[in-house]
Amino acid sequence: MTDDRTLRIALAGGGAFGAKHAAALRRIEGVEVAAVVSSSLGRAQKFAAEQGVDRAVASLDEVLAMDDIDAVILATPTQMHAAQTLACLDAGKHVQTEIPLADSLADAEACQAAQERTGLVAMVGHTRRFNPSHQWVHHRIEAGEFNIQQMDVQTYFFRRQNLNALGEPRSWTDHLLWHHAAHTVDLFAYQTGSPIVQANAIQGPVHPELGIAMDMSIQLRAANGALCTLSLSFNNDGPLGTFFRYIGDTGTYIARYDALFTGKDEPIDVSGVDVSMDGIELQDREFVAAIREGREPNSSIAQVLPCYRTLAALEQQLNAVAGS
Repeated sequence: MTDDRTLRIALAGGGAFGAKHAAALRRIEGVEVAAVVSSSLGRAQKFAAEQGVDRAVASLDEVLAMDDIDAVILATPTQMHAAQTLACLDAGKHVQTEIPLADSLADAEACQAAQERTGLVAMVGHTRRFNPSHQWVHHRIEAGEFNIQQMDVQTYFFRRQNLNALGEPRSWTDHLLWHHAAHTVDLFAYQTGSPIVQANAIQGPVHPELGIAMDMSIQLRAANGALCTLSLSFNNDGPLGTFFRYIGDTGTYIARYDALFTGKDEPIDVSGVDVSMDGIELQDREFVAAIREGREPNSSIAQVLPCYRTLAALEQQLNAVAGS
């Protein structure tokens, strides 16, 4: 049975992605952003004023104590995701956690156990599943018109200082493996429809101040034989973002976020793929629909958990080399 009443969602995180979710939720009928929380009450109040939200609070605990909040979207620092996801589920709130769900396999598995225990909707922001560009490719694969032979992916940023997407100082440190590689590892298995059976990784030097590797290379092989080559860097002073090249048996496609091109860089019209051209909005629409329809969402914790198992195995490889 669907539930047509207004869905009241709290938004945790007043940064760049919090703003993206606030904008997306405003475009979804029957949804209200009922509260926002940030790293301080002052930041929450400023963010609430910018987004037209009436209620700003200083802590997630205050949100979780509110009887009129149905669900929470977490756009907070990576290191907080797992604990906050567990807190939301334990408080009886549906939850969507921005990628990554966790930065360890044990924490990811704990979140899945909590979802199974509570039966609530628990979704992870693996946005690439929802971008119209990747959806277009997925539909061709499902129709038997295209089979991936290799995905070649570049995830490039220029982040030699600890700044966020708005150019503001970060209170936490980003990570190529657990955050940025997670997008591609999950998408590769999702698009091929085949589990990852082999995964290799190497990384460059660790930054002396940030304490993370600034360059990384990952190879993946799916059970059906498809390959994925992923290059990641925080040192790239050029076009920023993630660019996907799908090499298949009937064509080559290049996805740049929501836009799609042929292998010869000719644009492909994907405007009819879904109700919006904004992957974040489509992701949030799936979260809302799953709650209303009482079903498992695309990109549920259960569906993305294999990605985190692969990331954990890659981390073990990298740590073994670092310790040798």
